[in-house]
Amino acid sequence: MKTIVGWHVDIEFTEDEVAGKTRAACMVRLPDGTELRAHGHAKRHPDDREQQRVGEEIAAARCLNELSRNLMKKAGGEIEEVTHIPAHLAM
Repeated sequence: MKTIVGWHVDIEFTEDEVAGKTRAACMVRLPDGTELRAHGHAKRHPDDREQQRVGEEIAAARCLNELSRNLMKKAGGEIEEVTHIPAHLAM
């Protein structure tokens, strides 16, 4: 098997330690030059102890989930451009 392309997703986090909030912003640059961006967040319950890593994981998961939906929408649009038939892509 030969790998002909690779994608890298960048994720950046911001923390509001006082409010117990973590935000994630992610971006992928596709070979056609398109950049897709998404955001995710997490909020720590006041009774939970502070675990920065867990907040980052939840915020990143939500961010990547939105990014995947954006990528499916883009792919569906490209299919429709060629086929002129509505694309119904399942996740």
